[in-house]
Amino acid sequence: MKKFILLLLKPFSFLPALCMMYLIFSFSGQTGEASSSLSYDISHKIIVTADQVLDKNLSAERISYYTDRIHMPVRKAAHMTEYFILAICVSFPLYVYGLRGILLFLFAGFICVGFACTDELHQSFVAGREPSKRDVCIDSAGVFTGILLVQFVCWNILRSARNRY
Repeated sequence: MKKFILLLLKPFSFLPALCMMYLIFSFSGQTGEASSSLSYDISHKIIVTADQVLDKNLSAERISYYTDRIHMPVRKAAHMTEYFILAICVSFPLYVYGLRGILLFLFAGFICVGFACTDELHQSFVAGREPSKRDVCIDSAGVFTGILLVQFVCWNILRSARNRY
C-alpha cells in the first residue's frame, strides 16, 4: 500500500517546477515599463540597504547614481536566479526518478533552456519587451549551475548514505 501511495504522489514532485514556470511566465508577461520599474525598485532598495548597513549617509543623487549603475546587473542576476531555481525544481525530481549524470544534464537542460527560449518568444508579444539571445544565454548559465548543484548534492547524499551502511 505504501508503494502505491508513493507511486501516486511521485508525479507531484514536479509541482514546484510547474509553479516556477508559471512565475517566470508571469514576470515575462509584464510590460517593459513594469518590469524595468520592478527591477529598478529592487536595485534602489539594495543601495539604500547597503547605505544604511555601511553607514555612508549617501545623498539622494548618489543613491540614484549607484541605483542606475547596478540596475542592469540586478536584472540579469534575476534572470539567472529564476532559471537556477527552475533547474533545481526540474532536476531533483528527475534525479529521484533515476536520471543521473549526463542524461540528467541533457534532459533537464533541454527542458529548462527550451522553456527559456519559449519565454523569450512570449516576450516578443508583450508591449515594451523583445526577445534576447543574450538573456537565453544568461538563463542557460543559471540552468546548468542548478543542474550541477543537484547532481553534486544528491551524489554526496547517496555517497554518505552508502558509507553509513
